[in-house]
Amino acid sequence: MEKDLRKQIDTACQGTEDILIRDELEDILAKSISENKPLKVKLGLDPTAPDIHLGHTVVLNKLRQFQDMGHKAILIIGDYTARIGDPSGRSTLRPKLNPEVIDNNAKTYMKQAFKILDTDKTEVVKNSKWLKPLKLEDILNLTSRFTVARMLERDDFKKRFHGNVSIVIMEFLYPIMQAYDSVAINADIELGGTDQRFNLLVGRELQKEFGQKPQIAITMPILVGTDGVEKMSKSLGNYIGVAESPDEIFGKVMSIPDSIIIDYYRLLTRIGKFEIDKIEKNIKEKGENPVIAKRNLAKLIVQYLHDWRKAISAEKKFDSIFKEKKIPDEVEECIPSQGDIKDGKIRLVNLLVSSGLAESNSKARQLITQGAIKLSGLKIEDPNLELKLKDISGKVIQKGKRFFRKIIST
Repeated sequence: MEKDLRKQIDTACQGTEDILIRDELEDILAKSISENKPLKVKLGLDPTAPDIHLGHTVVLNKLRQFQDMGHKAILIIGDYTARIGDPSGRSTLRPKLNPEVIDNNAKTYMKQAFKILDTDKTEVVKNSKWLKPLKLEDILNLTSRFTVARMLERDDFKKRFHGNVSIVIMEFLYPIMQAYDSVAINADIELGGTDQRFNLLVGRELQKEFGQKPQIAITMPILVGTDGVEKMSKSLGNYIGVAESPDEIFGKVMSIPDSIIIDYYRLLTRIGKFEIDKIEKNIKEKGENPVIAKRNLAKLIVQYLHDWRKAISAEKKFDSIFKEKKIPDEVEECIPSQGDIKDGKIRLVNLLVSSGLAESNSKARQLITQGAIKLSGLKIEDPNLELKLKDISGKVIQKGKRFFRKIIST
């Protein structure tokens, strides 16, 4: 039992930011093992957007680790709390989402989340199941257990209050509603990002009020993006999407700076602490080329999100592009927009936008002047260039080292 307990404690603590409270965690893990009774491990997700990136999978990976240790994973879809909107890290009120958008987002969330979680070992439940039936007297009962002063202990509320930025009373309800989720399922452990610390603590407090044993709150660090500096974010363009292709994921992982390789191992993989420490030692003390560890990391992440065969295939395609300087065998085709064609010609800027290689004309110009665009292997640096369709039909246009489009004219 002692060996199993030590392993579970190490796995539970691996890569975490904070554990409230560690001694209690060790106690309930020991009790779980001795009684052969799995713990209820809760993770709540508000489907406020249709897609997730690897930053969102940090807590999903931790939940998967608990699954692999034999505990019960309960994934709560915050279809009701999403109507309020989590104020964590917000300087203003979140825009409201209608139920239809929330439900559609939830569907894609599930599809992507189950790339990480074991479907057969996950209980999925929407919190509208217990929040929607609440009557006014129930809500008054819940709110009576917390003071305004307690709510203002939260950093984002505190900053807004002192900055004379309005706080809608509805926003105070969010942490209470999320806390009630823990009461509804009698959670033993709740997982969340560092920005969820306040919400998780409110869950502990509310469970005490309802006579339950307070949950252990485990917070996970915020994942740094592929630039190695900023938080992973779609708006910053430094993200790796869960729904992206194996080739895209592999290439993006290979682009991360060496300084964050070990962090990615700890937060995005399910391999043990001993093995990760060994990888770190090989790099720092034995002088092993970090590319070896990064390549293995890229294959692991693709394997988790797709499968091992696709990971091997992605590695081969990566090598053919970067080592052998080849154009991939399979290249996405693009048909130039008819509205951009005049007298059988198309501007390179318009072609980049219509092919999806650039988000806008200004971005396309920037890519061209930076020397990031090639046509049939030749670099093009003239942002005003016009191309004859008959000359470029069937040829490949390339952005950087990893993005290709084959031009097809109708």
